[in-house]
Amino acid sequence: MRLSWLSPRSVSSFDLGRLVRRALVAFSVPLVSLIAVAPLAAHAQPLAAAPGQMPPGAKKPADFPHTKLTAGMYVIDAAVAANDADREQGLMYRTKLEPNEGMLFVFNETAVHCFWMKNTLIPLSIAFMRADGTVTDIDEMQAETENNHCPRNNGVYALEMSKGWFASKGIQPGTQIKGLPAPQ
Repeated sequence: MRLSWLSPRSVSSFDLGRLVRRALVAFSVPLVSLIAVAPLAAHAQPLAAAPGQMPPGAKKPADFPHTKLTAGMYVIDAAVAANDADREQGLMYRTKLEPNEGMLFVFNETAVHCFWMKNTLIPLSIAFMRADGTVTDIDEMQAETENNHCPRNNGVYALEMSKGWFASKGIQPGTQIKGLPAPQ
């Protein structure tokens, strides 16, 4: 296919000049708009957090209450999420956990409590527990997924640790976790 409108024989110098002027205008308008808006954008608040940063309004890890739990001979430093807002945030936005650090979710009712990993940047293992602290189910969860992780049994507590933590310590269903705070 031949584009005759670009052929040197069919374009007069007047048409070529008009074509160049139109091209310059077409490119300059977006450029001027970008230059005018760029300083404003530099001061705008980000809508989402950059990887590894907490978004505005998120609770920092040190702001959660903490408790010491025991699983056999292992001591766990657990942040406690015992209200709706804390349970909704959980370990979202965290980029690491210390070796025996986790998060304990405390619910006000015995039920099947399901979890997902949206905005959770690290893979986790989760143990679901009855009111007496007996582990009923353990599941492995991949980072940043929306797959549901639901126990087969009703419970009051869930404990999230780094992926593989429970298996590496020999903790399995039937193990009892001690030091759990009472549901509110």
